[in-house]
Amino acid sequence: MWDRLRSVWYTKDLRNKILLTIALLLLCRVVAHVPVPGINPSSLASFLSKNGGGLNQVFGLLDLFSGGSLTSFSIAAMGVYPFITATIVVQLLMPIIPRLEAMQREGEAGRNRIAQITRYVTVPLALLQAFGQMALLVQLGGVNQSQFNLFDPTALVPTLATLVALTAGTIFLVWIGELITENGIGNGISLIIFANIVSRIPQYLGSTLVSTSATGGGSGGGSLVSSGLLGALGLALIFVMVIVYQAQRRVPVQYPTKRRVMQGVRTGAQTTYIPLMVNSAGMIPLIFASSILLLPTVLSSYLAYSSNKGLANFFSGARLWVDPSNWWYWVVYGVLVFLFTYFYATVVWDQQNLPENLQKQGAFIPGIRPGPPTADYLRRILGRITFGGAIFLGIVSIAPAFTGQGASASQALPVAGLLIVVGVVLDTVNQLQAQMVMRNYSGFLR
Repeated sequence: MWDRLRSVWYTKDLRNKILLTIALLLLCRVVAHVPVPGINPSSLASFLSKNGGGLNQVFGLLDLFSGGSLTSFSIAAMGVYPFITATIVVQLLMPIIPRLEAMQREGEAGRNRIAQITRYVTVPLALLQAFGQMALLVQLGGVNQSQFNLFDPTALVPTLATLVALTAGTIFLVWIGELITENGIGNGISLIIFANIVSRIPQYLGSTLVSTSATGGGSGGGSLVSSGLLGALGLALIFVMVIVYQAQRRVPVQYPTKRRVMQGVRTGAQTTYIPLMVNSAGMIPLIFASSILLLPTVLSSYLAYSSNKGLANFFSGARLWVDPSNWWYWVVYGVLVFLFTYFYATVVWDQQNLPENLQKQGAFIPGIRPGPPTADYLRRILGRITFGGAIFLGIVSIAPAFTGQGASASQALPVAGLLIVVGVVLDTVNQLQAQMVMRNYSGFLR
């Protein structure tokens, strides 16, 4: 193992890629400490720490993706979340807009154009998210109206400066992520999220140890046992996550081949396989489900001081139904994660148009006729293996409810972060393995 690590370091271009990736990630962490002009970060941080419940639900996932930048309210407070939202929106629009679907089939040029469209969509989404986030903080009293008010002429300049700073911070992170993807190792956007989550691990471990010692009744042995159980649960989750991320169903496919021999041309078939992943949706279903359950909290916060008391009372009641202290919250959350896993896996599968591509290349699955029978056969396999992936994500999403700490939705956020960390590490190791095979014909891992 150490010999292979040394071989990675002694390969000059690969070493340069790794150093560039580390340097750009460190730059992102520096940007995460640049404050937004005109906003007092200390007063905002104290406000966020004093308000729990639904407010932690609203800002917890965003603070996780930004590596704590929301608490300090830096220009990277929104992280790359608007870009993720834009990517999901473009993917969902592909089956609806024929032009986007045609671009997907144009190869590398088409994918580059779709990436450019995603960047264009990111800018207005970042502006809208920045405005909504600031408006919610003003509504809740976290930010003074003199610092952010689009309809007050005296506060117009600070308001525009805040919106531009937050949007520019997101676009800068997206640019850094694309530089890492093109010139470094791994997927840049995923690595930025990975670095943000890892930067929060010491703080989360410290708060967990303090909470377990506080609930242990002053007994050091009880807090030690609780911490050990949480650590064992975390290791078990990582072990299962690695297995599920790597699990796949290999469907054999035969491609026609021709080779010239002395008597003429002899035809044959080359057998390969299609890897259908058990968890093809990643952790996106958790984001979808969290967004749906956060909607009543956000709307009730907006309408708390509204003149329409009936509507405000309705969303206030709905907010109580999605309180993480209730057991039915976790049931609804798990069911939504299960359903969104199927939904996203189906959307991604339809975009690939794999049966039609196989038929154009003359390839076929042994025993299955090309065309619609192949599509039905692959769809049945996808449905069966996605069931296992959906059950896995549903169980992982409700795991905090069984640790005795499920009363806070913020406890579910490290589970989502753990999914991201495991997925990014596996993807980066696979890319490093491919780089080593390309250079030395032997991989990074045996």
